[in-house]
Order: sequence, then structure tokens, then C-alpha cells
Amino acid sequence: MSRLLKHTVRSCLALALAAAAFTAGAQDFPSHPITMVMPYAPGGPGDVVTRVMAGAMQKTLGQTIVVDNTAGASGTIGSAKVARSKADGYTLLMIHVSHATSLAMFKNLPYHPVDDFEPIGSATTGPMLILSRNEFPAKDLNEFVTYLKANPSKVSLAHAGVGSASHLCGLMLMSTLKVKLNEIPYKGTGPALNDLMGGQVDILCDQTSGTVPAVKGGKIKAYAAAGRARLPSLPEVPAISEAGVEGFDINISFGLYAPKGTPKPVLDQLSAALQKAVTDPDVRKRLDGMGISAVSADRARPEALRAHLKNEVDTLGGLLIKAGVQAN
Repeated sequence: MSRLLKHTVRSCLALALAAAAFTAGAQDFPSHPITMVMPYAPGGPGDVVTRVMAGAMQKTLGQTIVVDNTAGASGTIGSAKVARSKADGYTLLMIHVSHATSLAMFKNLPYHPVDDFEPIGSATTGPMLILSRNEFPAKDLNEFVTYLKANPSKVSLAHAGVGSASHLCGLMLMSTLKVKLNEIPYKGTGPALNDLMGGQVDILCDQTSGTVPAVKGGKIKAYAAAGRARLPSLPEVPAISEAGVEGFDINISFGLYAPKGTPKPVLDQLSAALQKAVTDPDVRKRLDGMGISAVSADRARPEALRAHLKNEVDTLGGLLIKAGVQAN
């Protein structure tokens, strides 16, 4: 046998053995704890969603799921960490709309949000609330819309930072009403909400999970749900469409991803565990109490999340581009 032929045989054998080991590893999955990266700070809506889903999924998978809060740079630090991880299903990413908008916001992303990840499935969806300080002069939704159109230069709009869900909601509000408000960026929803409750800023558009308790406690006012329907958790608050405002519909969904190249059998197991989690009555009850909804089992599938991500890249990423927003 020639030296070249021997080398070729050895190379083919090595590849075959590696493939067999890789397949065996996928079949044994999971054999040790899984890390679920949450690229935002502890205590926020994303952290709560991640921990609820991790707790439910680990019951199905038979392994502990550890939540790792790797926050910073609008979710891109944690996302980059997962993109660089071994594609074996043991390092996952739970993230919301910032995954789609990062392409529009950052010129030099160290990863591609579509090309460098495998979608597992969506987990939750939650509408936004349009809120104000208690002393804001508008008495109801119709007065609120009229006041913003008549006095845009007098209104301060708080948000949780460039590219955040509250920032996107605020941009959509201004675009829909054709007004330019005074934007006040904060480093997170918590400080923005605190200043709203303290009367330092006028309005805030943010997720229900962190704001419903403040509304129910009378600390702030809610003018509308930013969608087509009222919220079960706040049935007295109208949908913004009830004031004749069309085209304003924004929901924040969290989706679960794995690094590109993760074996399909592993993705299938993870997706099956996610589908079981979103239909778990206890999970749905916990999330409902925060104004968040677990998605249907059909949406907790890879193909559904892939389509959802593409839509958000086009629509919400386009909103940032139109507004000329860029982080670097």
C-alpha cells in the first residue's frame, strides 16, 4: 500500500470515528448539566422567563439547567459567548427582540444572529404597555393621543437603552403618531420605571412583566396595551387601536437558540422539552400572573422561531434603520 493511500485510509478512519463519537454523544444527550445564557441582568423580565423555562425543561431532560446572566451591550456579549460555544447542546441562549435588531444596531458584531445559531423554538410572548407618571394631564387614551400630537416637545419619553424593547416601542409610538418626543435613555427598565413613578419623566412604553404590579398598585398610569387586544391581566386598560391608532402592534417574544452546527437529534430533544414546558399548566399560570403568555406548542418549534426571527429582522430592524439608530 502506498504512503499516500495509507494516509488517506487513516484520515477516512479518523473522520469516521469522530462522526461515530459525535453521533453517540448526541444519542446520550444530555449527560451533564446544561447552561442557559440570559444576556440581561438578573431580576428583569428575561431573567424571570429564562428561569421559569429552565425549571420546566430540566424536568423533561433529566439534567439541571443552570441560568447564566451574561449581560451587556444590548445582549450581544451573552450572544457572542453562545455563538463561540461548542455546538453540542450544552450551552443555549434565551433572548428576545434584541437578537433581531442587533444587525441594524451594530456594525461589527462578532457573530451573525441568523447564520451562527440554530433556533430551538419560541418560549413566551408579551405585549407592551403605554404608561405615564400619575400626574400626566391626559385623563384617558384619547386625551393621551391628542396631547402627544399637540405637545410633543413638552413630553419626555423614557426607555431602557438603545435597542431595548421599550426603545423599540417608543420609536413605533412616535412613528405611528408622527411626533418627535424627548427621548431619555436609561441603563435598564428598573431606573426608567423608578423615575416614572417618581414623576421625573412623563411616559414609558415597556413590557407587562415588570410594569403590571406598578399599575395595579396605583404608582403609575396605563393608557393602553400596545396591540390589537386588551390584556387579561389589565382588562380595564384599552388597546391602542381603540383610539383609532392603526399599525401599532408590538409584542416581545423570547426564543431559545443553540450554536450553529448543533446536531439535529439534540435540537429535537431540546425543542420537545420546550414544547412540553410551554404547555405546562403551572408554567402558564406563573407567566400569566406577570402579564406574559407562554406560546403554543407549534410556536415552540425551530421552524416557527426561524420565521419569527426573519420577520423581526425585517420589521423592527428596519424601524431602527429608518430612525438612524446605531450603537457603534
